[in-house]
This record gives sequence, C-alpha cells and structure tokens, in this order.
Amino acid sequence: MEKKWSVFLCLIMGIGLLAGCSGKADNPNKLTAWVWNVNVPVLEAAEKRYQKNHPEFDLEIVEMGTSDVYQKLTTGLLAGGQGLPDIVLVEDDRIQGYIDSFPDAFLNLSKQGFDKKKESMFPQFKRDLVSKDGDMYAFPFDAGPTGVFYRKDIFEKAGVNAEDMKTWDDFIEAGKTIKEKTGKDMIGLDLNGDDGLYRMMLNQQGTFYFDENEKPNLTSKESVKAMEVHKQLKEADLVKNTVGWDAWISSMVQGDVATAPSGAWLAGSITQQGKDSAGNWGVIPLPAFEEGGNRASNLGGSNYTIMKSSENAEMAYDFLEYFSTDEQTQIEAMNGGLFPSLTTIYDEEVFTNGVDFFGGQAVWKTLADQMTDIPSVNYTGDFPYAKDEAVKAQSQATGGKLSIQEAFKAAQKRLKNRML
Repeated sequence: MEKKWSVFLCLIMGIGLLAGCSGKADNPNKLTAWVWNVNVPVLEAAEKRYQKNHPEFDLEIVEMGTSDVYQKLTTGLLAGGQGLPDIVLVEDDRIQGYIDSFPDAFLNLSKQGFDKKKESMFPQFKRDLVSKDGDMYAFPFDAGPTGVFYRKDIFEKAGVNAEDMKTWDDFIEAGKTIKEKTGKDMIGLDLNGDDGLYRMMLNQQGTFYFDENEKPNLTSKESVKAMEVHKQLKEADLVKNTVGWDAWISSMVQGDVATAPSGAWLAGSITQQGKDSAGNWGVIPLPAFEEGGNRASNLGGSNYTIMKSSENAEMAYDFLEYFSTDEQTQIEAMNGGLFPSLTTIYDEEVFTNGVDFFGGQAVWKTLADQMTDIPSVNYTGDFPYAKDEAVKAQSQATGGKLSIQEAFKAAQKRLKNRML
C-alpha cells in the first residue's frame, strides 16, 4: 500500500512539499480547514455560532477543488503530516483508503470521547465508512441517499404513474411507453465516461467494486445484473447520451429526459438551474431488482477529519463535535444541496413539509426514510482504479464490443494488476 501511495504521489504532486499552515503562531486558538464550494458558508455560519461560547475561536477556511484537497492531503501524509491543516473534508469514496493507509495520521475520535450515544446519531453505513477496528476516525457530515428524480409533466403526458415503477423491469417498461407516447428518452447517461447508475445499483444490492474482504468483485452476479439493466435501456433506445455534467443537467431541466436516478444532492442542482421547471418534479426510491427488494442506496457524501499532527487537535475535536451534531448547521447545509447524515433531525419540519419545487411533495422525507436501510460497502483505497476499469467495461458491454461477462472479467483482471 505504501508503494501505491508513493506512485500516486509522483503522479499528482508537482515539486517540493507544502509550506506549513500560517497564522497559528499569532493566534493559538486558530484552526485551519481545507474544504470545497458549498461547504464554505456552512462552516462560516457554524463558526459564528460556536464563537458565542468560545469568543477566542478563529477558523481559517481554505477553499479549493476536491482534486487539490486530495493532492495536498496525500503529499502531506507521505511527508509525515508536514504542511497539513487541522481539519480536512474527505468524500465517502476516499475516506476508507486514507484511513487504511494512514491510520496514525488521523485523530481517533472514539478515544477522544465520541461515544456510542453520539455514534448512534448517524446511520450505520456512514459509521462503517469512517471506522477502523471499531473506532471512528472522521465525523460523518453529508450523505447521498438516492432516488429517481422524474419529470411529472412527461409522465402525465405518457399516462404513466411513477409510483408503479417498483422494479427495474417496471422502469424499462415505463420508459418504452414514455418514448412511444412523448418521444422523450427515459434517462441520460454517459456510458463511456461515468458509472454512477451502476454504482447505485451495486450498493442497493449490498455489494460494490470490492467484496467484504476488499477483493475485486466486478464479476459478481450483482455486477452482471446491474449492467444487464444498462444494456436493456440502451438496446431499447431509452438512453440519451449526455457527456459531462453540463449536458446531463441540461437534459433534465430542459425536459429532454424523463428521469434521473441520482443522489439527494441533485435536488440542489435542478432547483438552481431549472427554475422554469418548478412544480414538474417528483422523487421516488430507486426501483428494486426484484419485487419487494431493497430500494435504498447511496451516491456521494463526505466526512470531516482531524489531523493527528494538529497542534490544536482537542480544539478541533470540540468544534467538529459541535458542528456535526448541531441541528441548525445540518439544516443550513441543506440550503446548499447537502443532505445531512444526522438522523436526529429527520423529524424536523424541513423534512416533513412539502417542497414547492417538487409540487408539494415532502421529498426530503422520501430520501431520509431510506437512510437506515442503505447497505455498508467497501470503497477501499483502490476506488479510483476500480471506477476507471468499471467505466471501461460498461462502455464495452453496452456498446456491443464484448458481452457483459467478458467485459467485466477483463476489467477485473486489469484491476488486479493495477492493485499490485
């Protein structure tokens, strides 16, 4: 594993090591945090509230892109903590790799005082993501419970009831009717560039790129079942080719596609970019693979870590314990499209009230209801390699170059070679 991270470092770092974080010598009560975009205002607001009881507290928030965060975090970790801040935000698909490879680099929250009562305030799958040997090493923050975001106007025109789509077979049949009646595609996918739908389907079946022993699992029966749905959608001419984020979002807000299976965070994007489509949206849980099967899954989410090299680790812990369990903070995060992992707030009005953009549907409750049913899966530190190979296999399988079994058998072989 050390060799792997060293190779990764050579690929992503420029020259030299990071300079140490500034300002702490002047203010011993100052913390520095590395985060990205919508997380900045949430931290800023929480800092002001926290300062009411801790007036000396000062939080320097350094905003950067996610790739920059990981580049600098990896560089600093391999340098023994040099140049790292006190707090770093890490996504769900990356956190396991960092904790497994550098367990001594992150503050052990369980030993710091994050007891079982506090742990129980978060769903099991989030706790498992940030734990090693029974101890937690990061504070769960946002999550990505999934659902099918759909255009009510298109469904109504086709005479299809979205609530009847209880299985993926139902989803395909509904798509055929919608295409026949309206000419609209059922879904937008970038089959050659991203595998988000495939990952959701794996997760809902309780598996992932890797099995419970962290061994490559691309040839599993669950993987084949997930890709069979992709292939059926493609062969039925129900897929609009949406290359990249902008094309995918545009296809939804312009009404070119009828559905978008995705994580809860999609609500923020379509609300902001599709104001003219307000009232025409609904959300249902993902269809199951068989009648009565699991419909809960997750796509996206992040967690806050404290670096063990921090000179103010106890202060960082106290602030993040407050931050991660403060209900007002979680509700503010929702304004930026982040879905909170803190289960104690799911009875608040923001969840139970209807949302005008979604025609009065209580969409947040629809999403929150599945949080305790989301299976825990292994991302591992090889997630980037696995995703790359899965996307290649998806392209080959849905493009007809290879059968599903052949494509994923070859992908698994390549993945194993990359993991050496």
